[in-house]
Amino acid sequence: MTPEFHIMLPQMRMTMDAIVERARAAEEAGFTGMAFMDHLAPPMAEDKPMFDSMATAAWVLANTQRLTVGHLVLCDAFRQPAVLAREVATLDHASGGRFELGIGAGSVPKEFEIFGITPVDRRVSRFAETLEVLKLLWSGERVDYHGEFCQLKGAQQVPAPTRLIPIVIGGTGPRMMDLVSRYADWWNLPSDNADRLEELRPRAKPARVSVQHVVAYVPAGGDRDQVAAMAQRRFGWLKSDALAFGTGPELIEHFSKWKDRGVERFYAWFTDFASLDTIAGFGRDVIGGL
Repeated sequence: MTPEFHIMLPQMRMTMDAIVERARAAEEAGFTGMAFMDHLAPPMAEDKPMFDSMATAAWVLANTQRLTVGHLVLCDAFRQPAVLAREVATLDHASGGRFELGIGAGSVPKEFEIFGITPVDRRVSRFAETLEVLKLLWSGERVDYHGEFCQLKGAQQVPAPTRLIPIVIGGTGPRMMDLVSRYADWWNLPSDNADRLEELRPRAKPARVSVQHVVAYVPAGGDRDQVAAMAQRRFGWLKSDALAFGTGPELIEHFSKWKDRGVERFYAWFTDFASLDTIAGFGRDVIGGL
């Protein structure tokens, strides 16, 4: 099976027009999807401009025709579950079924404290309830729910989504893996946990496997040293095995090894923030080659 590629594109330090331009280029280059991040301020770059995650997804869906759009990942605690359920159903209808829900419990506790988000220390428990509530509300039926964080009393939301909304959950902890197995269609493994794929995969079933890679693509005739220097400058904090570096043939070899381990989707976070030339070249040399 040929793996699918999505671009991971943090919606920061660029205009909305530039984001749409990249999304359209990705669609033409053979990418299946695009994912954005979800923070109230960009981590380690809190003073830099960034757009809202759901509004960005909606705008990109409105300006593309085939691209699947989602997030790595929405932070559960930023949204009341019934509000999120309505937003997702709306994007599903508006896009003809091209939105999928990437969601997690939140990865930056400091952000919770800065912006007054609660609960800081019960994030996974609240996330588990949200997943239950979403499934109930997406049924279109009148439902009750009595949880610790959410209460529903004869609640109903229509229209229901046009399909079962695909859910992407990442993580490696025991409680998150339990939620992956119960609710996720896709389990996203950070590539710096590559050595744990075979260990954890049985706990993720029946979810399919995706992996996020930072990608330093060297185009034909490109300056390898310059690409390497940019990757080091922007992503030097990553473990070396979390970086996919090389020319088209080298990257085909890299991703083929992951495909042979059962990975069916790759999220590519390009070190040059997905320039148009990189999107086109990667689509031609890597996606086309595979």
